[in-house]
Amino acid sequence: MSDNTCAAYGGDLRQFAEFLRSRNVVAAASVSRADIVDFLSAQRGAGRKGSTRARRTAAIRMFMRYLKERRVISEDPSDLLDSPKRAIVLPRVLSETEVSAMIEAVDGDDPRSLRDRALLEVMYGSGLRVSEACALSFDDIVADGELLRILGKGRKERLVPIGGAAGAALRRYADSGRSAFARSTSGTHVFLTRLGRPFTRQGIFKVIRERAAAVGIAPSRISPHVLRHSFASHLLAHGADIRAIQELLGHADIGTTQIYTHVDTERLGEVHRRYHPRA
Repeated sequence: MSDNTCAAYGGDLRQFAEFLRSRNVVAAASVSRADIVDFLSAQRGAGRKGSTRARRTAAIRMFMRYLKERRVISEDPSDLLDSPKRAIVLPRVLSETEVSAMIEAVDGDDPRSLRDRALLEVMYGSGLRVSEACALSFDDIVADGELLRILGKGRKERLVPIGGAAGAALRRYADSGRSAFARSTSGTHVFLTRLGRPFTRQGIFKVIRERAAAVGIAPSRISPHVLRHSFASHLLAHGADIRAIQELLGHADIGTTQIYTHVDTERLGEVHRRYHPRA
């Protein structure tokens, strides 16, 4: 699994271990089903989301299964444990006008403007996760600059089109902007900080919020993932097939992609008004 997934599961198990210690449960064989249920109830009482509690349940289950397989415990206390229900949370998206305004406002010829414009164009134009943008290398630009080869979650590789606007912005940055940031240690990473290092997730988040604030988009409404959500929602609104969007996003399960059908209510209303005989 990815480093981020491992870090999340590790954090979940550390929280569970702290809860057990608070109850003087110090041996794996002493962990009971009641301990697990009480931990998850405490998480709910602390206001943790259903998705967070579901992930923590999964982490505990996997760890208990691991202990049983290695005969550290004889019985698995998490067996037959119900997972918390995951509420359907609709993704936040920007309108096409808002995304366009944010990108078009970055129109300078200085290296930072060229870099930020290319970053915004590529993230929105290709629907990249923030970690994928951080890791993007010039070696990943293939097919004569037409495609990006992306290594996504679960180390699953996919090819995504760059698109005309993103491709043009990327070429301008590569030709006239990147050299201002590059150092001998920069390697082939596309997007570099002022110190010549690849961006962190937090660094890209900061750039996107700054550029959004310049056109009046509230910080609470924008993040790297909002650009990815907007990419998918706008494709759907213009008639893209949901299976194609799934491939572009790198979703293993079509159910993950189908959340965008709940967002596109305006288009559904238009279809209804156009085609229903009594609309």
